[in-house]
Amino acid sequence: MTDDEASVLVVDDDRQLADLYATWLRGEYDVRTAYGGEEAIEAMDERVDVALVDRLMPRISGGEVLEHIRTTDEYDCRVSIVTAVDPDFDIIGMGFDEYLIKPIQQEEIEAVVGSLVTRAEYDQKLQEFFSLASKRAALEIKKSAYELDANDAYAKLTAEFERIRCDLDRTAKEMSGRDLEAEMRRVGVEN
Repeated sequence: MTDDEASVLVVDDDRQLADLYATWLRGEYDVRTAYGGEEAIEAMDERVDVALVDRLMPRISGGEVLEHIRTTDEYDCRVSIVTAVDPDFDIIGMGFDEYLIKPIQQEEIEAVVGSLVTRAEYDQKLQEFFSLASKRAALEIKKSAYELDANDAYAKLTAEFERIRCDLDRTAKEMSGRDLEAEMRRVGVEN
């Protein structure tokens, strides 16, 4: 496993299904499995980037696992519900990022996890970008151009701001066009 490898937690009380999903993802991600809600809560930590959670499980449901993830401040995790339950209006109040209905094909799992990892990376960079932009703007309001040009910390801040801006532009281009249209079709949004 590399430091750049995203971590995926697969949660399903059907061991064979959880192991199958894990096998499909293992070449690309650091994958953990949990065979029920209790195990999922125990396995969840701040390193998990994406959780695939079965909705209906005995004792602790997928909804309860999702609630645990969303109410624990240290987790910054994208969650896909993976279920045989057709969606009803109760999903409106649930805090998931994706909703997949079983049976699911390998390509669908791979596409959803890839999309969720990309969204998480983009969100993190966007937050960092706005933080740097705020610092930069505050300094530019109060300091002269001469003071700004003479300050090494400001130069580093500006360089980092520009680097992240370029990364965000590149990621937005990757997410736009064909990729965005395909993603929107996948989730049922028409142009």
